[in-house]
Amino acid sequence: MNSAEIHTALIKQAAAEFGFQSCGISEAGFLEEEALPLERWLKAGRHGEMGYMENYFDKRLDPRLLVDGAKSVISLSYNYFPAEFQRQDSFKISKYAYGKDYHDIIKEILRDMVARLQEQIGEFSFRIFVDSAPVLERAWAKKSGIGWVGKNANILTKKHGSFFFLAEIICDLELIADRPTTDHCGSCRRCIDACPTGAIVNERVVDGSKCISYATIELKNEIPDFFNGKMQDWIFGCDICQDVCPWNRFSAPHSQSAFAPNDPVRQYSKTEWKEITQEIFSEIFRKSPVKRTKFAGLLRNIRFNMPDGTD
Repeated sequence: MNSAEIHTALIKQAAAEFGFQSCGISEAGFLEEEALPLERWLKAGRHGEMGYMENYFDKRLDPRLLVDGAKSVISLSYNYFPAEFQRQDSFKISKYAYGKDYHDIIKEILRDMVARLQEQIGEFSFRIFVDSAPVLERAWAKKSGIGWVGKNANILTKKHGSFFFLAEIICDLELIADRPTTDHCGSCRRCIDACPTGAIVNERVVDGSKCISYATIELKNEIPDFFNGKMQDWIFGCDICQDVCPWNRFSAPHSQSAFAPNDPVRQYSKTEWKEITQEIFSEIFRKSPVKRTKFAGLLRNIRFNMPDGTD
């Protein structure tokens, strides 16, 4: 085995040992296939008020502009499918936000993993990304063979479904690249048909400005009337297009204790959510992704789900 083969094998072994579900590798370069669709998506205003999506266009398409000397993109997935869920008659929080903030948890795991690799391989230049910076993580996950892009624009896998986080290590190591996998959505339209706001405007094209996740998290102003009667009790994020996906029947519970829901997330009724105070919000969501919407934002989302003020 040459050095690229040895280093690739060590990386994939480490990924498994550090709890990652999948690990795929791509050669760092310009994402030519994604350039025009991204430009069209932005020009159509489908990013809504997510102005940051317009920034660093070139860097989003070429990781070599993010990391000097980059030769490889290591894509990883980390399971977040829960063993325990919220009570069914409650307001809904997206499963990825049940526990502690995944950015912090996965970054820490990746730092430990890279430290191990540098002991084995020697020093190399790298940057770690967990749903951060201008990285088209789904494009790299597809390119590396982790999964295919489903009609809901999420990465899908035959073995695990889609309830997982994506992360990347962009580095200057020469590694053996994996091949993309094949598409297995077929003629299925469950995600498209189930979306209450019609946010999936075409196969693999989501209008972010119509998405419930966007309305409950990214949108800082009042929720538009367009969403009236369509929120289906979601107050942070939305899992509808994943919940209906047939491939998610293969989702298995994660083993990461930091992602487990605390008692209020699991047990709160609608009444308890309506009566939440700033102090309780801060306590429940101290290290949670939900803190991103802030107390005022969560209250706005709760009230929007009960516009007539009744239970």
